[in-house]
Amino acid sequence: MLAKSKILIIDDEEVVLDSCTQVLAGADCVVATAGNGVQGLKLMEETTPDLVFLDLKMPGLSGFEVLGEIRGRHPDMVVIVITGYATVSSAVEAMKKGAFDFLPKPFTPEELRLIFRRGLEHHSLVQQTVALRREKEMLRENFAAIVSHELKAPLGAIQQNLYALTEDLADKLSDSQRDLFGRLKIRLDDLLKLIHSWLRIISVDVNQLKGTFSPLSVADVLSKAIETTQPHATRKAIEIQAIVGEPLPRVNGDEGSLTEVLVNIIGNAVKYSFPHSKIRVRVEAQGAQVLLSVADTGVGIAKDDLPFLFQDFVRGQAQPGGATGCGLGLAISRRIVEVHDGSITVESEPGKGSTFVICLPAVPPATESNPIPERKA
Repeated sequence: MLAKSKILIIDDEEVVLDSCTQVLAGADCVVATAGNGVQGLKLMEETTPDLVFLDLKMPGLSGFEVLGEIRGRHPDMVVIVITGYATVSSAVEAMKKGAFDFLPKPFTPEELRLIFRRGLEHHSLVQQTVALRREKEMLRENFAAIVSHELKAPLGAIQQNLYALTEDLADKLSDSQRDLFGRLKIRLDDLLKLIHSWLRIISVDVNQLKGTFSPLSVADVLSKAIETTQPHATRKAIEIQAIVGEPLPRVNGDEGSLTEVLVNIIGNAVKYSFPHSKIRVRVEAQGAQVLLSVADTGVGIAKDDLPFLFQDFVRGQAQPGGATGCGLGLAISRRIVEVHDGSITVESEPGKGSTFVICLPAVPPATESNPIPERKA
């Protein structure tokens, strides 16, 4: 037997509560009513309804305040606002604040039933989305375990045995056989690096990463990232030019993960740039934010690729010089930046290069206990 839908109606007019209860009583649902916002919020916690009808104009706690409380406590709750005192603008404002739909007074029984059915259909879709999200997280966790145990361990063993075998047969192998063993080592290394990347993108723990946050210098992070990517740039005769604006506020974050983001972005710029070109990295304060941009004059990114660039396993066009990757660096970078309450965007034109911009919230000066002077990267 299917469970009955639970409906909560919050309105200060008894006639509305009574009429709605009568209309919905035969709709195979359980109806709870509340005459004010405080009582409605209490009933919501006690009954966890599938659908809430909420009057916007009530004495004491207003409908907008109740809506804010509901969105804060239960972001997925389906709320239909009842409005009879104002224009459509009040209903639109409520929908901007998270309401699903609105029902203007006076309304007919059929209008109530219609919006009731639409609300329940939306509730069903929301629940399916929540279930899929939960299933996706479980799959990620299980996939991480499978990759770690079923793939990583056997491949590691094969790699070690291959190294031992190469050493034992060093004086017996022909040049072509040594060549073959060398290619096998490279392929195994690539495969293990890919598995490490899978595990890295799956295992980014948002809460754990946030626990490591502290005020830090973006200039220091930039210096470390450039130091890491400089050897590859030098091999291609590419100049990395760093421009650090002063004064530069600090940001609240994890130094290691932010360095990884910049290594990914600058490293990609080096990969996609032509020899003897220049990469310009600029960091500056803009209002309450710190902006960090990485601009190159390389091959650029096709317009069709841009919307998907930060998704898992997505790669753009072929890179100059045959450089390869697994398409996870930008996806990992996006997740790390979002954990830092920031954003990462890209502008690009094929044949003219790309510019990545990372935006991070600055630490307000009032919260700085021991300011660290910024220095150029």
